[in-house]
Amino acid sequence: MGGLRPGLVLTLGFTETGLVEGISAAGATPSDRRYTALADAEFMVNGLTPTPKFPLPPLQAGASPALISRAVIAEQGIPLIVLNAGLPQPPTVPCVDLGGKPAQCLSTGAALPLDVVRHLWRQGLEQGELLGAESDYLLLAECVVGGTTTALGILTGLGLDAAERVNSSHPTCNHDQKQALVAKGLSSAGLPERPHPLEVVTAVGDPMQPVVAGMAIAASRTRPVLLAGGTQMLAVYALMVAIAAAEGCDWNPANVVVGTTRWVAEDATGDTVGLAELTGACLMATRLSFAESRFEALRAYERGFVKEGVGAGGCAIAASLYQNWGQPELLAAIEALLEQKSQQDSSQGSGSVALP
Repeated sequence: MGGLRPGLVLTLGFTETGLVEGISAAGATPSDRRYTALADAEFMVNGLTPTPKFPLPPLQAGASPALISRAVIAEQGIPLIVLNAGLPQPPTVPCVDLGGKPAQCLSTGAALPLDVVRHLWRQGLEQGELLGAESDYLLLAECVVGGTTTALGILTGLGLDAAERVNSSHPTCNHDQKQALVAKGLSSAGLPERPHPLEVVTAVGDPMQPVVAGMAIAASRTRPVLLAGGTQMLAVYALMVAIAAAEGCDWNPANVVVGTTRWVAEDATGDTVGLAELTGACLMATRLSFAESRFEALRAYERGFVKEGVGAGGCAIAASLYQNWGQPELLAAIEALLEQKSQQDSSQGSGSVALP
């Protein structure tokens, strides 16, 4: 994929799982997390603006991974398409509304109606064919707060032993909390012994998953696909394998890779490499490091905060492939954007980004 320009597709979704107290660090409070996807989409499309309708939410520590992805696509001229798979309210930026809906908490065992899941799956197939024809390859990113927990739900519901393997936005993964929610959801769902994979999504999934699975399957027939994310995209890959078998879909697994950050791949509180082996996915990770950054908000990544999101790892990989960016170029672009944000926050009296 060296020298090829990707098309970045950001699929937004929402699950009430993300509002469970302590489940995610992608927003300091449940109220913040309700708007994270809207804020990320606005920032990814518009970049820094004086008065965003949805500002990037405050985090417990670190800076939004949207800064990484936005720095790459803005500097390298990578086109972006935003898909709304199911949000409580529409984004403030141009997007394709797929006619989905937000998911209930997976602990209910009734996250989404089956007709909605099947609709989203078909929409994913259509978008994969359409958007795949417009790019050298597709870079598929997501924003779903609480999505590593729904990922665990999908993996477990498909019969994979993913316990203790998934990651989270916390420095130490909250495995017990995730597994308790998943166990309650699967118990409540009463799925058959060998459920159809889309039934697993209806029970414990989120609206992003069937869309990205469909997109990747359809696009893989004609071009490469980079699933930009960690745990969530490994779950999508497992879903692709299961759906392709259940539905008899043609696809090309050799054209699909999962790309994430070094912080996810090396997270000792999960097992990303083991999860990739379990799902059969080809896993890549960017070597991007913030150890020498002058921003404390970026150095927090080296302590395990945030780690990934909004396709950050995949965008860093794409930057290396498309314009041969290495660590110096990546760090310079990300720090320049963060410095602008820091100055803007300070001038507006909301200094949320700390310099050393």
